[in-house]
Amino acid sequence: MTSISVRNLVLVAATALLLPLAPQVAIAAPSAASLPDFTDLVDKVGPSVVNIRTTERVRPDVPSMPPGMDEGDMAEFFHRFFGIPLPQQSPRGGGGGGQSQQDKPNQPNQSDQGQDMGQDQDPGIGSDNGERSSGVGSGFIISADGYVMTNAHVIDSADTIYVTLTDKREFRAKLIGEDDRTDVALLKIQATNLPAITIGDSTKVRVGEWVVAIGSPFGLDNTVTAGIVSAKGRDTGDYLPFIQTDVAVNPGNSGGPLINMQGEVIGINSQIYSRTGGFMGISFAIPIDEAMRVADEIKTTGKVVRGRIAVAIGEVTKDVAESLGLPNASGAMVSSVEPGGPADKAGVQPGDIIEKFAGRNVESATDLPRMVGETKPGTRTSLTIWRKGQLRELQVTVGEMQPDKQVKAPGKKAPAPSPRPSNALGIAVSNLTSDQLQSQKLQNGVQVDMVEGPAQRAGLQKGDVILRLGDTDIVSAAQFDAMVRKLDPQKSVALLVRRGDTTQFVPLRPRAQADK
Repeated sequence: MTSISVRNLVLVAATALLLPLAPQVAIAAPSAASLPDFTDLVDKVGPSVVNIRTTERVRPDVPSMPPGMDEGDMAEFFHRFFGIPLPQQSPRGGGGGGQSQQDKPNQPNQSDQGQDMGQDQDPGIGSDNGERSSGVGSGFIISADGYVMTNAHVIDSADTIYVTLTDKREFRAKLIGEDDRTDVALLKIQATNLPAITIGDSTKVRVGEWVVAIGSPFGLDNTVTAGIVSAKGRDTGDYLPFIQTDVAVNPGNSGGPLINMQGEVIGINSQIYSRTGGFMGISFAIPIDEAMRVADEIKTTGKVVRGRIAVAIGEVTKDVAESLGLPNASGAMVSSVEPGGPADKAGVQPGDIIEKFAGRNVESATDLPRMVGETKPGTRTSLTIWRKGQLRELQVTVGEMQPDKQVKAPGKKAPAPSPRPSNALGIAVSNLTSDQLQSQKLQNGVQVDMVEGPAQRAGLQKGDVILRLGDTDIVSAAQFDAMVRKLDPQKSVALLVRRGDTTQFVPLRPRAQADK
């Protein structure tokens, strides 16, 4: 009887000890099960990712030979008169029994400081055909007939491009075309039945979702790293709202795919934020929708054509929006208009806020170049602007983008200032002569002669031209001073200021009389 009681007590004690552990085991199991498994995804997508190796021709800097002598004659000369042995001759050009370039190890350069991930540079040794390795990058197959996508900077300045598949086959690639503005390049190799990658939809990307990068960081082929989407629509370029991730990417990852959990490519790994040249937790990918649009245009026409309306723009800050009565700090503020350009012909003026283009909202200044750029030149479309407290609808015919031009500010000689006690904005102004107005192609305005207080803190300078106070055009110094005297010191006011070829709104808060 006693033994049975002891046994029962032991069983009860053991059960009591195990009970607290049961909930912990139950909690830990689902947590482990929720972690993503990338193995099937990598097996599916891996064969579509390629290594890209570029070479350049060796261009030795040799002194010129005397007339009538070649390198062989010079070698014979040194052999006869100075006893220097003749060098061993080796065949040049294709063929030969030299070591194949693809068998030579790549020597990673780990000191790349650029924001573009760039190529994994290799100083290399001149091969038998007069080439040396210049870099290593990544890419991926977008069609079974041999089209490969990568970054434009991966193949920049390359004389020859080699594409190596995961099955170790290597092909010499043809450059179909490249676009520096989006950093997209399209290559073609002579092969069929290739494992093309599945193209996803970058507009459906969600912040926080798991993503995978496959590439050749530091020349290490088929390296897989994983992370999450950190942000969307990062404006780090003129025409691209980048996808930001925390996926570990490094020099050599450039041109490789960013893949979602469905095994679809949603971006091209292109840039990193780094102070050392290595990964620091922030990387950027080109949205695949934009990349495919560029690639299709390159494939069809061999180049990318973009629209332009010939304006310089800036952000609309919260202070400017409040001072102008705008409901939101959105749109693109026109700082200058190219004379004779599409926007000029449509009636756009410096100081206008472009709220919509072709019926689409312009949320920020960086939206407008993308909208205009993807519009076919010659298209006539609508432009909604905010001017002097009201919306206006204009019609603009989009032109074709040309190489950037440097516009010089028209020369002007400012009259000698006549300093006097400044007003509530801390500005002394004077009238512009008709010649000054004509030389600067202005209809109105007054010149700033002296700044202090609020104006000086806002960055105004002597020689600036004030075109507008709020929604009212300024035509004389007397009018400007009279308006400033009536300003409410509790409310900010926006000045439309011209400096050189740039025009922008500057918000100021008038100072009270006691602050003067």
